[in-house]
Amino acid sequence: MTRAAHRREHFPTRSRPPTPRSARFAALGSRNFRLFLIGQAVATTGLWVQRIAQDWLVLSLTGSATAVGVTAGLQWAPMLVVGLAGGWIADRFPKRRVLQMTQAAAAILAALLAGLTLTHQITAWQIQFLAAGVGTIAAIDQPVRQAFVLDLVGYGQLHSAVSLNSSVWQLGALAGPAVSGVLISVVGPGWAFALNAASYAAALVAFARIDPGQLTHSPPATSAAAPAPGGLRALARRPEIWRPIVLVGAFSMFSLNLPGTLAAYARTVHSGPAGYALLTSTVALGSVLGALIAAGRTRTTLRGLTWTGCALAGLYLVAAAMPTLWSLACALAAVGMVTQQLFTAVNATVQLAAGSALRGRVVGVYLLVFMGTGALGGPLLGAVNQHLGPRIGLTLAGAIPATVLLLLSLTHFARRPTIPARQPRAKGLFRKWFA
Repeated sequence: MTRAAHRREHFPTRSRPPTPRSARFAALGSRNFRLFLIGQAVATTGLWVQRIAQDWLVLSLTGSATAVGVTAGLQWAPMLVVGLAGGWIADRFPKRRVLQMTQAAAAILAALLAGLTLTHQITAWQIQFLAAGVGTIAAIDQPVRQAFVLDLVGYGQLHSAVSLNSSVWQLGALAGPAVSGVLISVVGPGWAFALNAASYAAALVAFARIDPGQLTHSPPATSAAAPAPGGLRALARRPEIWRPIVLVGAFSMFSLNLPGTLAAYARTVHSGPAGYALLTSTVALGSVLGALIAAGRTRTTLRGLTWTGCALAGLYLVAAAMPTLWSLACALAAVGMVTQQLFTAVNATVQLAAGSALRGRVVGVYLLVFMGTGALGGPLLGAVNQHLGPRIGLTLAGAIPATVLLLLSLTHFARRPTIPARQPRAKGLFRKWFA
């Protein structure tokens, strides 16, 4: 492959006119993508039902916000170990088949958690053990799922597809906490876990109905393909890939563990499961709005990502200063909206820049940083919430990413090449022949 061809593969959008904003929902024109989206809408709602019930159950069993943080960390930690393997699998095996297997395995673990809880045999260590199992499945599932979105719609509709997929995730995050709060209050968390186990049936049916002949993916990579270490070393020299990944890592340490902070806040102000569900639902509502706004974007820039990150860091600091539950909920809606715009833009930027040969592995690195920092931040933020209070946790969620943004900006200017002195420009025929 020539250098020019390689460049065109990695930056396919440069030779393509911008997608009009009226094509915000263009990805829905694909039947395969519609099936995928419907299945994910049901399964994601069930997953959020379980996530909220899981955090509340651990807090109820232990009375410790640190234990909640450890549980969240165990759910994200497997990405550090097998995240790159998930990207390797995405590049070499049929993604639809892999996703069918991961969804079935997740359903089995949810059913086991439901059985232990409904029979009153559940303990905190069992919840944490199963959370680690769910995280291991997700470490394989997520790189494959992210790469599969492009297979469903192609390059031209990637921004629309990523944003709509994010919207579905956040709609689940909006409905899930509300449903979970009702189930916890009325029948207990065990039925929340059972509902999640049943919800995976929708995703399995959707994957079975997808037509493989209409997928736009490239054939799986062969053994002659570039090895992951060498390819990733080359990609690490490209700021359009590593800068967005570093940026999203700085925020995911706190955003992925935000439910734990909100659970500690709800317990502090004695608002119970209803207050916890209110706070998580407002974050999800803002995230849905943010994803729909992001669907109208046709391009992203490193400067735009930086300014979005600055806005998000400031909003976390504003949220930390809110005096009441309802004022915090309003600030969290804005946090959710900007968070979703940032993560959607980074996701699309990384996938478009990766190229087809290494897309799965680059997405694996992206998710390794995204979920890995979430795993590291879980116990840290849990300890902060318990000993210093959830307001300090929200303050750190703004202050630490702001520091990372400052360092990235200083690095950018430090590595900026010196512009040579401008030479006199030739005119007329001399410019044509000697320029």
